[in-house]
Amino acid sequence: MSTIAHPMIPDAKPEKRLTGRGVLAWLVGFFLVIFAANGAFIYYALSSWTGLEVESSYKAGQAYQGVLDEAARQAARGWQVNAHIDRDSGGHGAMRVVARDKAGAPVSGLVFTARLERPTHRAEDRTLTLAERETGIYVGTLDDLEPGQWDLHLEGAGSEGIVFRSRNRLFLKDE
Repeated sequence: MSTIAHPMIPDAKPEKRLTGRGVLAWLVGFFLVIFAANGAFIYYALSSWTGLEVESSYKAGQAYQGVLDEAARQAARGWQVNAHIDRDSGGHGAMRVVARDKAGAPVSGLVFTARLERPTHRAEDRTLTLAERETGIYVGTLDDLEPGQWDLHLEGAGSEGIVFRSRNRLFLKDE
């Protein structure tokens, strides 16, 4: 009788089997990684920008005809309002607004309010009330005005309420 001997392989590892516990561990681990990544994305998205232009779209839609009427009255006045911001290297800014009527005469007796808003970071927004230094010339100063892109919202109020509004995108250079 002959016997066949099988040589033993010393480095052979026992065969691993995939069990129900292993599948469960892989599934739970996979979804934990997905939830962690989604949580990080949601946190950074919500902390960087609110995404709101107006608090209530419904109320803004209801008031839209009034906005159109106000814009028509402003256009009928024919005013020419020019705003300029000078910024030095220290971040100090000076704003100058020159307001003239349709005939080119200075517009006096208004209170101009300038709101500088960052398009992405509301924490840096600032409001400035301009004082009439000369007839038709309104000025104000700002500190810690960073360079970059800003939205300038300018409102002029008189005895009738707000009589002038404008919104412009501007870029302040790093001096």
